[in-house]
Amino acid sequence: MLYYAIKVIITAVLIVLASEIAKRSSVWGGLVASLPLVSYLALLWLYVETRSVEKAASLAMSVFWLVLPSLPFFVVLAALLRSGRPFPLSLGLATVCLFVCYGITVLALRRFI
Repeated sequence: MLYYAIKVIITAVLIVLASEIAKRSSVWGGLVASLPLVSYLALLWLYVETRSVEKAASLAMSVFWLVLPSLPFFVVLAALLRSGRPFPLSLGLATVCLFVCYGITVLALRRFI
């Protein structure tokens, strides 16, 4: 139980840190948010718990392929916000775009990999 509490605390601290840094500087906040911290932690926790390099390698490749369709989310969100759309609407539409891109990628990966 203590192990899970430590995992949650470390993960939560990193997310809060990114948002606090972003309040002061969007560039530094973007840098921290763009770091693959969640992926890094997921890989770390997976390896610590399973000691399986194969599972870690498989997760790493899955993350690689699924990062690519997430990139349009940021472009769409920024474009909608800059065009004057309300934040909740922009976030919702960008999220729909994100899921569409994920769906296309998952279908493509099933077909080609």
